[in-house]
Amino acid sequence: MAVDNQETKAIARYIRMSPHKVRRVLDQIRGRSYRDALMILEFMPYRACDPVLKVLRSAVANAEHNANLDPSTLIISQAFADQGPPLKRFRPRAQGRAYKIRKPTCHITVAVAAVDED
Repeated sequence: MAVDNQETKAIARYIRMSPHKVRRVLDQIRGRSYRDALMILEFMPYRACDPVLKVLRSAVANAEHNANLDPSTLIISQAFADQGPPLKRFRPRAQGRAYKIRKPTCHITVAVAAVDED
């Protein structure tokens, strides 16, 4: 089973979620087949599964449409979440002070590649 060097990827940017929490989900699907990853994401209890599932489906659609690859032969070759720019908010505190709150965002990247059946 050799991985083809043709990779197709999809990126979701500025997702309103911590990259640390998204990586917990991506670590479970990295290196697995598309069908296995769909089942795992469907039944995992984390909120991060929804945007990851959306990016995975987009990457497979890109592979089907742009590279004419069969979805049943695809595996997830790369999956990572980078930190995006934080949203800055302020919380009022005692005696007229304000505390800064940073709401994290992330960029999710998923790449799929075809597997050669030997």
